[in-house]
Amino acid sequence: MTNPVIENIRRSLGHSAQLSSPQGAPFSQRPAVYESRQAESTDSEIEIFLNEVEKLSGVGQKLSPSEIDSSLKALVEEQIIRKATVWETPYLRRLGITEILNSLGVDLVPPNAGKHEMALCDLGITEADFLLPETGTIVLRSSAEKPRAVSLVPRIHLAIVRPEMLRADMHQVFAEAKDHHYLLFITGPSRTADIELTVTLGVHGPKNLYTWMIHSG
Repeated sequence: MTNPVIENIRRSLGHSAQLSSPQGAPFSQRPAVYESRQAESTDSEIEIFLNEVEKLSGVGQKLSPSEIDSSLKALVEEQIIRKATVWETPYLRRLGITEILNSLGVDLVPPNAGKHEMALCDLGITEADFLLPETGTIVLRSSAEKPRAVSLVPRIHLAIVRPEMLRADMHQVFAEAKDHHYLLFITGPSRTADIELTVTLGVHGPKNLYTWMIHSG
């Protein structure tokens, strides 16, 4: 049974009932199925990922654990950080993130605070669950312990990540996260081109994205 509205549109456009792609091939033909991406060496994947972060107007760099203290100090001074919120994960606790921020005089807001308190934060610090090198994408598995607002509301998002979070492509991410109900994909700072098609950063979320790849070597 045909839809008369669709038929009228088709006739006005001069199209036949046989639907086809813009290239003229019938839609009944299957599109090409590409093989999954094969990951390169860990060092290469790290470089690809950090380069993509930079292309997206983010700041990506490799740090050793011993460099976190001085790097946080520089970030707080450069971006005039007065309030921050941090995920309370075991790894971030081991790195002593909240202790470092306290020593720098930064007020800490609980990660599960209300939206008004969260909006007053200059900095939100998270980890990541997966990293996609080809697009410089950070993937977070949001939960009660890892609220997504920490990465979405403060004007600056800092993701502290590790090489073991790298994944070859989205197929691998979806396979590993199939039982998780909420995934957050972050590719660069928040951006919009709604206003006269001019790209503007930070309208609907963080204006700055920092990604620190922690390595022991």
